Amino acid sequence: MDTTLGYLRESLSNHLEHDMGQKIYKKIVSRQYENEEEFVRHLDEREAAFLNEVLEHELTYARNEQDHKRTRELNEVYELLF
Repeated sequence: MDTTLGYLRESLSNHLEHDMGQKIYKKIVSRQYENEEEFVRHLDEREAAFLNEVLEHELTYARNEQDHKRTRELNEVYELLF
């Protein structure tokens, strides 16, 4: 699995109490995406909006923890959502 998608999967695991979080998580683990661009192209509008909120939260957490690698990896997906 792509490293960035691995970080994304881990971050989404913190949001499985939401149906949309579960849906996106299942998308990641059930299919072999070549990279984060391919994954983002397979999101519908509602999934992308939910993921945008999750990433905002997760990026803030990663910055507060000074986890530069996680911040960089998650930011790659976040930028693709626009």
